Amino acid sequence: MSQGEGRGASPDRSREIEAQEVDAPLLGPEQDEFRSRWQRIQSEFVDDPREAVGAADTLVAEVMQALATTFSEHKQGLEDQWHRGEEVATEELRVALQRYRSFFNRLLNT
Repeated sequence: MSQGEGRGASPDRSREIEAQEVDAPLLGPEQDEFRSRWQRIQSEFVDDPREAVGAADTLVAEVMQALATTFSEHKQGLEDQWHRGEEVATEELRVALQRYRSFFNRLLNT
């Protein structure tokens, strides 16, 4: 472990890493479609508020499902390697833990 990484990381370095994690997208290319749909929902609110709220509920549920699927697929990939007796690189596990930490912190800060 190099200086500035892991448990011995300086507070400034830790904040820098957390800031990078917060900026990293949790979803892939589908997030652009989700944003476009959200913009349409907001613009349709004036004409049909009830329909807009229903569409917002549906969209949020879809985003949550996409997030769950993303994390599940990543977890399954790691577990498949373990079940085949393969070693998962520490770097892969570190990145996975960072993604979970970022997601967890975003959920709590919402």
